[in-house]
Amino acid sequence: MKAIHATVILAALVAAPAAAQQQGHQHDHQHGHQDGQKQDSAFHALQARGKIAMGVDQYTSSHVFEDLPDGGRIELQRDVDDPEGVKVIRAHLREIADVFSKGDFSIPAFVHMRAVPGTETMAAKRSVITYTFRELPRGGEVRIRTRDKEAIRAIHEFLAFQRADHRTGQH
Repeated sequence: MKAIHATVILAALVAAPAAAQQQGHQHDHQHGHQDGQKQDSAFHALQARGKIAMGVDQYTSSHVFEDLPDGGRIELQRDVDDPEGVKVIRAHLREIADVFSKGDFSIPAFVHMRAVPGTETMAAKRSVITYTFRELPRGGEVRIRTRDKEAIRAIHEFLAFQRADHRTGQH
C-alpha cells in the first residue's frame, strides 16, 4: 500500500501546481477576485492536493475536525446530493481509518505538504488509538478514540491544525 501512496503522491506533486493554478483562477473568477491574487494561492494548492488525495472537489465538500474528550472525529460530506462523490468519500475515509491505525500519515502530509502537527505522537501511540469509520448521509466520519492523555493532546493538535489549514471556520 505504501508503494501506491508514493506513486499517487509523486503523480500528484507533478499535477497539483497546474490544477491549483487553474482552480485558483476559476475560484477567483467565480468570486469576483482579480487573477493573480496571491494571498490564497497556498490555499488553492492545498485544495487541489486535497482533491487528488480525497477524490472529491474540496470547494463542494465540507470538513469537520472536532475535538472530543477521548480524541475526536474527522467528518467529510458532499454539500449536495452526489451518490458517486459519497462513494468516493466513504472509500477515502475507510482508507484513512486503516492507514492511520498503522501509523501512516502520508496522506495528510501530502495534502498539507509538510509533517502535520500531532502525527508523530499519533504514530508512536498507534497501539492505544482506535480509528472507526461510520457512514453519514453525504459521506462519512472517522472517530478517533483513546484513553492515553498524551495521545489525546496529539489528536487535538492534529485536528486544530486541520481546522485552521482547511479553513473550516470551526474553533
